[in-house]
Amino acid sequence: MTPKIKLVAIDLDGTLLNSQHQLSPRSRRALKALQAQGTALVIATGKTRFAAEPLIAELNIESPGVYLQGLMTYNPDGTVRHQVQMPKSTVRAVIALAEAQEYGVLVYSGNRVFTRQPDEVAAKMAEYGEPMAEAVSGWHILEGVQEDGEGIAVNKVIVYAAEEKIPAIRTQLNQQLHGQIHLTRANVKGLLEVLPANASKGRAVKQLMDELGIPAASAMAIGDGENDSEMLQAVGIAVAMGNAVQSLKDRADYITASNDRDGVAQALERFAINKMEQAQEQAQ
Repeated sequence: MTPKIKLVAIDLDGTLLNSQHQLSPRSRRALKALQAQGTALVIATGKTRFAAEPLIAELNIESPGVYLQGLMTYNPDGTVRHQVQMPKSTVRAVIALAEAQEYGVLVYSGNRVFTRQPDEVAAKMAEYGEPMAEAVSGWHILEGVQEDGEGIAVNKVIVYAAEEKIPAIRTQLNQQLHGQIHLTRANVKGLLEVLPANASKGRAVKQLMDELGIPAASAMAIGDGENDSEMLQAVGIAVAMGNAVQSLKDRADYITASNDRDGVAQALERFAINKMEQAQEQAQ
């Protein structure tokens, strides 16, 4: 029997991976069964592709993936399929505003991360599988972005501070750079992600669905953070994790168990996996 769901987009941290950043045996079986029936498994994360490479290899994922909150879409072989960059002037404005208030800044360029503050927050990102941030003395590396081809091309900027300060910096960025940026958050305290205007995981997943000829009714998405909101709106079956932020739960068609209780596997078994494939996978 041909499954109704042709594509499933799944976030990583707080969703597919448990609190120890690991894939559980049940989730692994479910993902294998999903792929065995021909359903496209699309990783859709705010992280770099570098962070997902071990999982891609473990599961032999043969579908494109969406990374950096939808700013980078890669083909299965690791080549870039689509990329959205932030204008140099916008990057500089974000950094200037953040650093004037002594907030930390991480600048993402594909699989590379840069910082002027190699502190514990920058180091902690490596615990999520991200590449170690490269320390820079200044932001001269931005020279030439999108203009003369030199320097680095920036996809996104993360501003970080104590959690209670995030609402204020969010308001300031929205006021000063209205129309130039899109702000979002993963389900991680103290981090605010600054993207180019109109960019999101949802937009990238929708573009990929269109290219693959998969209608929204035949697609499913699973996430836990504010940054998954547009993605859940783009598909026919929207699933929020039990540990998701409330705003995402309010948008979801179904709320599954938490990431520490195999919530992704439960949702896939209920909505996406052909019962015959599921039985065969469990028998192995």
